[in-house]
Amino acid sequence: MPRNRYADLLRVLAIGGVIYGHWLLVSFTYAHGRLWGVDALRFVFWGRWVTWVFQVLPVFFLVGGYVNAQSWAAHHAAGETWTEWVRDRVLRLLWPTAVYVIVGVAGVMIARAAGVPPAEVAEAGWLVALHLWFLPVYIVLVALTRVMLAAHRRWGLAVPAVMAIAAGLVSLATAGAQVGALGLLNYLLVWGSIHQWGFGWQDQSLTSSRWRPWALAVGGGALLAGLLTGRAFSPDMVGSGNTNPPSIALLAFAALQCGLVLAAERPVSRWLAAGRRWHRVRQVNAQVMNAYLWHFVPAIVIGVAFYPTGIAPQPGIGSAPWFALRLAWFALLTVVLVPLVIAVALAERPMLRLPAGLGRAGPWSPVLLLAGIAASSVGLSMLAIRGFAPGGHPPVVVLIASAAGLVVTLFTGRASSSAAAGAST
Repeated sequence: MPRNRYADLLRVLAIGGVIYGHWLLVSFTYAHGRLWGVDALRFVFWGRWVTWVFQVLPVFFLVGGYVNAQSWAAHHAAGETWTEWVRDRVLRLLWPTAVYVIVGVAGVMIARAAGVPPAEVAEAGWLVALHLWFLPVYIVLVALTRVMLAAHRRWGLAVPAVMAIAAGLVSLATAGAQVGALGLLNYLLVWGSIHQWGFGWQDQSLTSSRWRPWALAVGGGALLAGLLTGRAFSPDMVGSGNTNPPSIALLAFAALQCGLVLAAERPVSRWLAAGRRWHRVRQVNAQVMNAYLWHFVPAIVIGVAFYPTGIAPQPGIGSAPWFALRLAWFALLTVVLVPLVIAVALAERPMLRLPAGLGRAGPWSPVLLLAGIAASSVGLSMLAIRGFAPGGHPPVVVLIASAAGLVVTLFTGRASSSAAAGAST
């Protein structure tokens, strides 16, 4: 089945938006011998509206739904089992993540050996791990693809509609309260709804009529306007108010954004028809995972190199000079990130020869796979919440859980010939 060039372009743009959005919001300060980072949104009151430009993860989940629906259908038709398909897709995420985690923990140990204060190590370790929250959510959605795609084929767009209603009820029930188990449901309900839209995009039930993407956008925009006018939710689409856990306001924003994105598919796809443009998109798309994983490292490198030494000026956050310096900040971080990603890609090449599964498959394989996904998801979630160095030291139990999840996922049986042949799908 041919690749959707527009979907690949959207994945590149989505990850790029996340990276530059994070870089915009992180501002370093050095004073009294201590370097720390702050969220610029706390100092720029109108910056909450700027987050609408950089909150593009809904597009990534939309593309994820499209690609997962297409991939599962093709591999299942070729005789591949659910265990094989999920294991292959999960390991593609866990292997490069494992490399990143190992380097992160090594960095913590080196910093502590060098005498860096525990508080600074803990803050840096939290900064470079917080974006890992995305992985457990996406891994769970991959595991649920078979069930949710079957639901889509039976009930269509009614599935994300019901999920959206449930997400709204959860948002209302948890408004102003501490995040508990009920609030955590919205990680699956909100991001899962967007993932379901990807199914509708893949089988064209959401895009066969040109008015449907516009209806999604208008409906999402109207709901978002109502929620913001009533002051029940903040317009900030990056801060914890709407993302931790995801709120119905974030889902409304995602509907507006994804509807507009789907409405633009035809003209942009014509523009992508040029072979040279498509070649560039494919080159960048091959590295989006590594770019996402490693994009906070340049911020730490530049922060340590430029701020304590006095090379970088420190104007007031949100001032005109501060915004002007953001351009130089973007340029410096990009200059560091590009060769870093290339180096990581070269270092990871031996992983391409790693087996896509080990051991003998059996009736226990799906159970082992679910256990591995659960352990990996919990471990990565805790790393995203606490960082690589809570209290200035690596979280040993969390790291063991993450490693165990990877190993258990790997030992769920050898990949079949159909899985190996379709590994690039």
